[in-house]
Amino acid sequence: MDVTAPAHRLSAAVSTASRLLPARTGLRLRADAAGLTVAGSDSDLAVRLTCPATTHTDGSVVVPAAPLVETLKVLDAELVRLVVEGSRLALRLDNARFALPLLPETPAATDALAKVSEVDGAAFASALRIVAGTAAKDDPLPLFTGVRVQSSGAELTLTASDRYRMAVARLPLRTAGDLDVLVPASLLTEAARAASGVVGLHTGPGRFGVSWAGGLVATAVLDAGFLSEESIPSGAVDTRVTLSADALAAAVRRVGVYAEDRRALTLEVGDAQVRLASARQDTGEAEETLKADVSGGRTSPSFQARYLLDALGAFAGERVVLSIQPGMRACVLRAAEVGEVALTYYLMPMLPR
Repeated sequence: MDVTAPAHRLSAAVSTASRLLPARTGLRLRADAAGLTVAGSDSDLAVRLTCPATTHTDGSVVVPAAPLVETLKVLDAELVRLVVEGSRLALRLDNARFALPLLPETPAATDALAKVSEVDGAAFASALRIVAGTAAKDDPLPLFTGVRVQSSGAELTLTASDRYRMAVARLPLRTAGDLDVLVPASLLTEAARAASGVVGLHTGPGRFGVSWAGGLVATAVLDAGFLSEESIPSGAVDTRVTLSADALAAAVRRVGVYAEDRRALTLEVGDAQVRLASARQDTGEAEETLKADVSGGRTSPSFQARYLLDALGAFAGERVVLSIQPGMRACVLRAAEVGEVALTYYLMPMLPR
């Protein structure tokens, strides 16, 4: 193999593939007339990214990911030449040479995935950033570490929950298709961040994939059956409060300084206003009042401050409607004016002390 590639483009592809793949996974570099392909796989995951390049001699090699990532990251050159030299892959510059050991060749993963539909990549990544943020980072039940990806007709629905909150985003599909899978949240978020333009959605037996111009990520799926918005009762709304999400978030940060260890804040609803209050035995107490549009009763729930901030952050720059249910039922947050992505955020209250 002998190929010349833009150093920064190759570095970006190699870094993305390395982040997606498990640690110590080797990267396959394949050069042909179409350019350079960076790929890697294990039993559950396959990644393939392309990089523009000028191929002098076709070929394919497998090299350790970590040193390749770190070497390309610090190169101060526009172009880098990759040449196989015996049992090494040499990275050549005008004034420098770096050589990586070749790893044993393994069969390249093939994923027989059928494209189901397409979605706008920017809207998909934006919705995922919010929804995936509610998935558990580490849970013995894989269900709560995934994002449920569903489509029916021309609408895509993304759902995730860690038991204490749930986010549901709906956005339009470019082409209609049927889909229902549960995908690891961290992987899906990273793949969406790397994608650009139109994103294809693919399925196969026990697998799901996303593709874009220059890339494909395919993974094994989890069991999607239980994670559902319908599992959260939301028909007993007693109070509706509409106000600026940014203003409420800023007040939560200030008043939260005085909260106890659980960081619980009480949202007391009054006439045309809400009052945030917290107290801490060793430092004192705090309260702040904000103007708001209020309808219905005067239900006043308590929330964990960081969860409330996460929920409000999803509506930054907008007015948000809090539909508060009595007792320990979820508070439902939605934007006062729905845009291209329709987001619903469910936040469980806490028992006040």
